[in-house]
Amino acid sequence: MTVAEAGRMGGRLVSEKYGPEFYEKIGKKGGSSTANKYGPEFFGRIGKKGGRAVTAKYGAGHFERIGRKGGQKVADLIERAKSLEAAPEEQAKEATAPAE
Repeated sequence: MTVAEAGRMGGRLVSEKYGPEFYEKIGKKGGSSTANKYGPEFFGRIGKKGGRAVTAKYGAGHFERIGRKGGQKVADLIERAKSLEAAPEEQAKEATAPAE
């Protein structure tokens, strides 16, 4: 068994035992600890550093493309929700309409 396989196995066992809330809890704890140790500006610095690395790897238009993709996904979800809301209203109208 490789180290990676052992890590995956351990992560799966912890997840099954404690659930996703456990990871949320330890993530917040780690974030708070990091903010206390380095200050909140630290997150801004590492965010910019990560953004520069992503731009170097994928190009300047990457964020524009993923933003457009995310916006389209949201628009599609809104349209889907509207059609689901309209469907019960249409069924109610059909049920109450007089028979011809």
